[in-house]
Amino acid sequence: MPSEANLQRVCWRLHLRSPRAAVYRMLATDEGRARFWAERAPETDGVIAWRFPNGLAIDTKVLECCPPAKFVVEYLGGTTTTFELADDGADGTDLTLSDVGVPEEDLAEVSAGWVSVLLTRKAAVDYGVDLRGHDHRRTWDAGFVDN
Repeated sequence: MPSEANLQRVCWRLHLRSPRAAVYRMLATDEGRARFWAERAPETDGVIAWRFPNGLAIDTKVLECCPPAKFVVEYLGGTTTTFELADDGADGTDLTLSDVGVPEEDLAEVSAGWVSVLLTRKAAVDYGVDLRGHDHRRTWDAGFVDN
């Protein structure tokens, strides 16, 4: 277990042309998460059952739901991932993601992973396109970014 001193924070911002309510639904619903993030991610009683193409299955807690402005989950490795959604003033959304508690040795991979998730999210919510390959042989673990 890494020491507190070795835990880091990843932070990214993304502009979406979609309104906050639509962006929030992609985070806070089973169907939304399955459109861009995981193969399946149903929530029951505040627990999300994540299922990824590489076979990883993990259950984590929803920590905070404040539609349409904020969604917070416990994520891989016990990090705390926060999505804050702000109106851009033109019917779009500025999303800020922060992932707190990332071990220093995982920082580069986690940071790159969030870029992949966020851009896949933009394609799904703004353009209705799924960029993922959905192939269990071609996953992030095997060096593929379109997992």
